[in-house]
Amino acid sequence: MTETVIDIQHLKKYYGKHMGVQDVSLSVEKGEIFGFLGSNGAGKSTTIRCLLGLIQASEGRMTLFGGKYRTLVKNLKHIGYMPSEAMFYPNMKVKDVIVFAAKSRKKDCSQEADRLCRLLEVPLEKKIEDLSLGNRKKVGIVCALQHQPELLILDEPTSGLDPLMQERFFSLVKEACAAGSTCFLSSHVLSDIKNYCDRAAIIKDGKILKIDTIENLTHSQSKRVTVWKDNKQESFTFTGSSSDLLARLTDMQADDFLVEEPPLEDLFLQYYEEAAK
Repeated sequence: MTETVIDIQHLKKYYGKHMGVQDVSLSVEKGEIFGFLGSNGAGKSTTIRCLLGLIQASEGRMTLFGGKYRTLVKNLKHIGYMPSEAMFYPNMKVKDVIVFAAKSRKKDCSQEADRLCRLLEVPLEKKIEDLSLGNRKKVGIVCALQHQPELLILDEPTSGLDPLMQERFFSLVKEACAAGSTCFLSSHVLSDIKNYCDRAAIIKDGKILKIDTIENLTHSQSKRVTVWKDNKQESFTFTGSSSDLLARLTDMQADDFLVEEPPLEDLFLQYYEEAAK
């Protein structure tokens, strides 16, 4: 029997007359890595902040852990949250920030924190104000994961991380979920969602357009192909199987080629048009 860790029903959030979230309903099951996919301003962070009680929802119902912890304060003890732009005391050293975050949990996190810092190559002796965006992200990851929470809520976690650190980060997330945790991962990067999530919800203009498995969401997605031949470049959109694409490239006798995911807005447009029918 599956256990629902996040249940959101008909969430709405107004900022005065402006609608931040129009209608969000979704559920996340225990052990899932659930993607929350949308462009900047689509309503991802607003949904997360309502879920965590950081802002008050205008309408709707939200339940965490099936209601077993009864209050928001108790729920938060079992959550690791990484905001899209984490703010730390700028004059503190990284190692002191991590210890400070652990103390707020009233738990000895030193062993797990040390492991995470080694894997992510965190510069412990530097001050926060001297860190690059990528290293600030690493500190946020450690603070969110070190107490080994039941639920990870990660808002745009990979921005600023180099490809190697992104791979290590997702290995940590997969490891946590394999051990029984659940991950709710917000991103505008299609590849993050496609490569690592079990299911995903697509949000646009504060409204859920589609929720499905990653395979079903992306199986018909076209690719953007760039071909170089005789010092000339040609680009085209291709929809079909990998074998069909290879056959076409062979026929073209390309010197080199690049296959890319289409812009995220193309995926949104596909589901937006379907929803409007």
